[in-house]
Amino acid sequence: MATSFKSFLNNDVTATRTLLHEAIPITGSILSGTYHDPDTTTSGENIKNFSHGMFQSVYDYPFLSSSSNHIFDITFGYSNNSDLSASSNVQNADKINVYNQMAQLLVGHDTNGNIREFDEDGNLSAGTKIRDCYFLNFARLLQKDEIKKGSFELELGVSGSESDAIDGKLVSFDGANFATTIKIQDASGSNSYKANSPAGEYGILFATSSDVTAEPALGQVATGVPCGLIYYQAGVVVLSGSIFKDEDMAIAKGGGGILNNTNIGTLQLGAPDFTDNNIDGSLCLTGSSISGSADMLRNRIKNISFNNTTELNSTIYFARAGHNEFNYSSNPTYIDSSSQIRVKNSSLDQPVSYITTVGLYSADNELLAVAKVSEPLKKTPDTELTLRVRLDF
Repeated sequence: MATSFKSFLNNDVTATRTLLHEAIPITGSILSGTYHDPDTTTSGENIKNFSHGMFQSVYDYPFLSSSSNHIFDITFGYSNNSDLSASSNVQNADKINVYNQMAQLLVGHDTNGNIREFDEDGNLSAGTKIRDCYFLNFARLLQKDEIKKGSFELELGVSGSESDAIDGKLVSFDGANFATTIKIQDASGSNSYKANSPAGEYGILFATSSDVTAEPALGQVATGVPCGLIYYQAGVVVLSGSIFKDEDMAIAKGGGGILNNTNIGTLQLGAPDFTDNNIDGSLCLTGSSISGSADMLRNRIKNISFNNTTELNSTIYFARAGHNEFNYSSNPTYIDSSSQIRVKNSSLDQPVSYITTVGLYSADNELLAVAKVSEPLKKTPDTELTLRVRLDF
């Protein structure tokens, strides 16, 4: 225990903020159910559906395994104002409730107390609304404090399909061999993100195509076609359901389907070989359950990748020992039984001490933190030391 204290001056304390990033790759083989249950044809043992049917969870290992980690949840919903909304739809009320819940959290309410709808360009008072959405809710384990702006990428198979069945049971369907894919990115997220959300900052997602004939049309705006939103701190990706509108529905509803817009070349949405459920607006988004819609999206994801962010805040203390300070030790063994300093053989010898610990104390001298040096530091009246102590939080 120290018997003398030295107060820090203003220039002895500083604060720093460091952002640490980690690359997170999620492959389609995991998403399509790598750990397959041979008794089912829909999903692997690392895909969990719940009895409530409101969302589907994806794990990196079989979810009953003690080593499994939750990756993200998938759900789908649409606004009561959506053209897709109809009382005859499967889980119609649930899909509306999902949309309203996510909109409350991510978009908030207007001045009249009404729930705002997701907006394609982030202009909440005007512009095109996104009224039918897939939601990907990433686990905090992966995203940490936030998803790094400008780093998100999702590759989605949209033409052709891949299946591998044994005795009629689905083994894999990971989107690896799709003839045409669309790449969804927050291409301008690092410098033009929005901050008018109650959930923090968010960016606009844009789609570009691997189809050469479609590329010029998809490039009609510099970064691609707007197709959703990404909320960085919340770790939520909102994908517009328009990426899965079939041609008939796009025409019936006035166009606008990303895959079937007449200005976007030949992109078409092929049906998976192992199921009769085509991924289109009339079946995937309205005629299927939420879990079924999640299956159809998940099985067409080729890759997801992003960088997470860990914000490390630090306070740095510079503990300065002047030439005439801390030259004696408070350790009782520093003095022998006759009250003589052990390191001095004569009265003319300089005192010597060895610094091993720095203690940080409160204003009323209560020990709050202790820092240890890697090896004892010799301190004499003809030396001065500055020890740098960093507290991370």
